[in-house]
Amino acid sequence: MPPTDRRSIDRREFGARFLQLAALLALPRAAAALVPGTLEVTVDRDLMVPMRDGVLLATDVYRPAAPADGSAVRWPVILERTPYGKSQSGTRHASIEVATWFASRGYAVVFQDCRGRGKSQGQYVKYLSDGLDGYDCCAWLTRQTWSNGRVGTMGLSYAAHTQGALASAGAPGVAAMVVDSGGFADAYQGGIRQGGAFELKQVTWAFNEALEAPEIKNDPSKLAAMQAIDLRQWFARMPWTRGHSPLSPVPDYEDYVFDQWEHGEFDAYWKQLGIYAKGFYEAYCDAAMILISSWYDPYPRTATDNFVALSKLKRSPIHLILGPWTHGNREQSYAGDVDFGPTATFAGNVALSYVDLKLRWFDRFLKDEPNGADHDPTVRLFVMGGGRGRRTREGRMDHGGRWRAESTWPLARTVVKPFYLHADGTLGEHLPAANAPERSFRYIPATPVPTIGGTVTSGLPIMVGGAFDQRESSQFFGSRAPYRALADRRDVLVFLSAPLGADLEVTGPIEARLWIASDCPDTDFTIKLIDVHPPNEDYPQSYAMNLTDGILRCRYRESWEHPALMKSGEIYAVTVAAFPTSNLFKRGHRIRLDISSSNYPHFDRNPNTGEPEGKAIDSRVATNSVFLDRGRPSHVLLPTIA
Repeated sequence: MPPTDRRSIDRREFGARFLQLAALLALPRAAAALVPGTLEVTVDRDLMVPMRDGVLLATDVYRPAAPADGSAVRWPVILERTPYGKSQSGTRHASIEVATWFASRGYAVVFQDCRGRGKSQGQYVKYLSDGLDGYDCCAWLTRQTWSNGRVGTMGLSYAAHTQGALASAGAPGVAAMVVDSGGFADAYQGGIRQGGAFELKQVTWAFNEALEAPEIKNDPSKLAAMQAIDLRQWFARMPWTRGHSPLSPVPDYEDYVFDQWEHGEFDAYWKQLGIYAKGFYEAYCDAAMILISSWYDPYPRTATDNFVALSKLKRSPIHLILGPWTHGNREQSYAGDVDFGPTATFAGNVALSYVDLKLRWFDRFLKDEPNGADHDPTVRLFVMGGGRGRRTREGRMDHGGRWRAESTWPLARTVVKPFYLHADGTLGEHLPAANAPERSFRYIPATPVPTIGGTVTSGLPIMVGGAFDQRESSQFFGSRAPYRALADRRDVLVFLSAPLGADLEVTGPIEARLWIASDCPDTDFTIKLIDVHPPNEDYPQSYAMNLTDGILRCRYRESWEHPALMKSGEIYAVTVAAFPTSNLFKRGHRIRLDISSSNYPHFDRNPNTGEPEGKAIDSRVATNSVFLDRGRPSHVLLPTIA
């Protein structure tokens, strides 16, 4: 198929262009080090690659120029499939600079627009067409005269999901992968829903992407209508319905969001190729993989679940990297309002830039270069904590931390300890009293507990991820003057340990086992694990830093597939799971567990009525209780490390 654009890029021209771009965009130093290799690069733009149903997907191919003697040379391939546009500038997503950099080092680099996005044909359906399309793309790549049949994949976020999708389909030729912050293991429990609740970042992502959709951008009246929408007002006046939501001007986007929202039960919808790698692990490509995520990312459970399962099933090496960042922000040493020290960046971990790490991995497993990448630590994780707890020059709290190499996940030396919740609000390792009373609170859907950081991405302008002092403020949606600490809210139960007499490391998945009751047929229970710094001159009221959180929609307490409403006043044993974390609680710090029934707008509000998911129109106030006696010893399980 003839290219629509073909040209060569001179190395010196590329280097000058990139340095200019780096200066304009103030790119991180690691990105600005993209000095081109020794080979000139030829680009074939907008090749239209056929899929099995006849739809053509727009594809750019960057590869070393043919030798002067005209001989054929076959190259290993690096593929990235993206919905964000295959011909960008920068280094975060598929970009001209990154493609040319790899190609100048002896790779054919292929960037492809996902179906219905960019210049590709077909209808865009988020996530669900990427498995078969990715398979067909890889099959096409292995047949090209410039390909040696070995394919590597890379990409962040959605481009990580496209990797997981094609690998779940068993795409041919795939020998190496770098999967960064995505690649759904189970989208029902991380990325779209969690604990039965719906993640509203799907709405903010869809709204912001719709502003870039051709049918909106090319129609001035539709664009003006979208730009006039006030998302904050919409989020303040739930409930929504199809045709009455901030996405109503873009029905395709509204439909897929409501499809996700209304599928509350874990049915066949959630077991489809592209969003449920767990159902396809046997067919999953046996490729050398690096799985990357971070503690304030929506995908640490995805990365660790994939790592654990695939390490057992596959022969190729699989490595795991877990940092202290928000989604994809691996060149920052901070997340939210908290700084983790100068070594907290990605380069501080491996002494390589992100692109250099990928090159080393691909050189080892696509070119068979004996560079030692396969002997790197199997697991590299950042243990947060150990800092001064004072304010940095940039105004952030210095929490500190350090990188550590491990051989397994979960860590082999983990000792899981129960910390029990007591009626007086304390948290400790001793069992509660035999006759301790329960604690109750009223959850009012109209005034939910506001989301203050956490594992949030794509949430602007409504919410932001990261670590913050758990206090309301004007920057967090739903906060109200006079802006209280969350611990002072009547709808938050706080359980606080005594000041620790020695350092305590907690690394691994977190879950709470609770005995609960409600006077409503359905409600939510949330947990949040917090490191409470002692007071100092910078933070005289102490600093309560969020580590991880979780949620359970109680209708799914017994089964994700078969929800069951509750009976008023009946006591149920439930488990609320949170994403994994790693933190050193320093001597003198306190461990805190918050329990409530909302974390909005990270998750949708439960109306407490038991109405179908995504279709509720009424709401009730719920009186919810947590039982704390020795026969019903509610507790949180902490994976401690000696």
